[in-house]
Amino acid sequence: MTQNPTQVARKVLFKDLLKEYSPEQGPLSKRILLLNGPNLNLLGRREPTHYGQTSLAEIEHSLQTMAASWGWELACYQSNHEGDLIDLIHQAMDFVDLIIINPGAYTHTSIALRDAFSGTAIPFIEVHLSNIHSREEFRHRSMLAPLAIGQISGFGAHSYTLALEAARNYLESR
Repeated sequence: MTQNPTQVARKVLFKDLLKEYSPEQGPLSKRILLLNGPNLNLLGRREPTHYGQTSLAEIEHSLQTMAASWGWELACYQSNHEGDLIDLIHQAMDFVDLIIINPGAYTHTSIALRDAFSGTAIPFIEVHLSNIHSREEFRHRSMLAPLAIGQISGFGAHSYTLALEAARNYLESR
């Protein structure tokens, strides 16, 4: 079966993000995957009254620094394509301890993302910059929340920091 260049590029990216541990790495650290859905690549420029002025790159850098201070690894990935997120969740099953996800608009619509989490049983935390419950009614329902170990929303970029701290608490208490 012939693969198009986009499929090949995705496989390489996923392989790089989800590399296996090697014995030379020493003791296993915790591995977290941060996933961001559609339009989150525009953070800092898109509707700053709802989402703030902090860019996704700034959020990712801050979280990677925080995770590294604990001896943990944090891989970050953003896609505007639902299938990419689903593929990465499937592939993460054998490589990560927990996923933090801001599914963006897929929060309210994606049965496929819900099924990916259900099928892999990877613990995950749902995160949102804005308080989805104080916005338009169609944003009040999350397809993922019933499966998540928790949901954090409404604290702007700090929502991500709270999610990583919650991940640490969850993983260290197991």
